Amino acid sequence: MAAGSTTAEKSGAKKSKGSSERPSRTGTRNRRFRVPAPRVLLVVLGIALLTAGVIWALYGSTWFRVERVKTSGTRVLTPGEVEAVAAVPTGAPLVSVDTEAIEVRLRQAFPRIESVEVVRSWPHGIGLKVTERKPVLLLEKGTKFVEVDATGVRFATVDTALKGVPRLVLDAASSPSLRRFDADRLLGEAVRVRGELPEEIARNTRVVRVTSYDSVTLELTKGRSVFWGSVEHGPVKARVLTALMKASPKAGHFDVSAPTAPASSGS
Repeated sequence: MAAGSTTAEKSGAKKSKGSSERPSRTGTRNRRFRVPAPRVLLVVLGIALLTAGVIWALYGSTWFRVERVKTSGTRVLTPGEVEAVAAVPTGAPLVSVDTEAIEVRLRQAFPRIESVEVVRSWPHGIGLKVTERKPVLLLEKGTKFVEVDATGVRFATVDTALKGVPRLVLDAASSPSLRRFDADRLLGEAVRVRGELPEEIARNTRVVRVTSYDSVTLELTKGRSVFWGSVEHGPVKARVLTALMKASPKAGHFDVSAPTAPASSGS
């Protein structure tokens, strides 16, 4: 029994000795990836110097300063008008230019501008990408004309009617529909009718006359007219009108107020 105990003790001693001689994998792994303190300091110092250099280059140097402003997309407005209101700070660091403030100034000064994008053009430029509103109707105001865009916004007053843009006549002063639909609502409905017209018919439309919500009339070239009726079922009325005008090319009056029973008359 003593001999067996001795053998076990020896075996245990061997295992214990073997265990102490082998380094643990975890300890080896930790030592392998440990970075000496001086090297960490060098890395931190390098990052700090790089950051300081970038900040100096953007704000302190002359490498990235505003030297030119370029305007694109204008049709009625001139680049000079836009750039004067934009007031881009020439000579300032390009990164410090407040692009949102420039956009706000331009939209407030020019209702004609539908949208504007102010972009940095590295290393020395600022770009002003302007989109102007396009008139789809002209509302007479005395001897002048108010331009109305496809969303119903009245954005400019001009002295001369733009060729190819129909006049809008709101002749609804005595209409009972004004109790429910005011002039702005009727204007919006007229814009909607204009937007639903086929392109060829739209080009030949000279006047959109609104007497009430359910009484819209189009006055075309060559003395022709179209009774559109209400603004309901616009796309269907547009298709029916196109077919009706092809079937009766010499007719002078077309009625699509009830698109399931259209009619044409006159010559």
